[in-house]
Amino acid sequence: MGISPKLLGDGEHIVLSTRTHIKALVLPAILLVLIFAADGYLLALVDQEWARIAIIAVAAVIIIWGVLLPFLNWLTASYTITNRRLIARSGLITRVGRDIPLYRINDVKYERGLLDRLLGCGTLVISDASEEGHQTLRDIPNVEDVHLQITDLLFGNNDGADDDGTPPVGRQPRPR
Repeated sequence: MGISPKLLGDGEHIVLSTRTHIKALVLPAILLVLIFAADGYLLALVDQEWARIAIIAVAAVIIIWGVLLPFLNWLTASYTITNRRLIARSGLITRVGRDIPLYRINDVKYERGLLDRLLGCGTLVISDASEEGHQTLRDIPNVEDVHLQITDLLFGNNDGADDDGTPPVGRQPRPR
């Protein structure tokens, strides 16, 4: 999980690495149980071999699209926070990545609904100085702790060093 240490810059280290909360797999798991139940019921009713093959084929397609793909997407997505940037990677066949330097982050907020609070996760919204404007990271485990770690990296040690969220030497600091 996370990013390979060989992809980090000199002096850069991983502060936190995570993926979306396991709650993202609850609906696919329920779907899998329902498919097996329906498949078993239908197979018990049907005597023709071609109908049994059709039932199994339809179940297999639904399992691939409704269970296997969401699981693989969950497995391949990761969020990594280093002392210099936020790294988001996702995608099964086509990998999509976004790196946000900490000094470009303007605002960090989190949102937690009732279910999120019960399960210990939430949504993290990172606003940055870019054309896209923000990055929304859904179902982050322990979102309040992640929020605190990012905030500490951004504002906790503002001593002018390049590893605490301040702009590199030669760049103007962002207006506050």
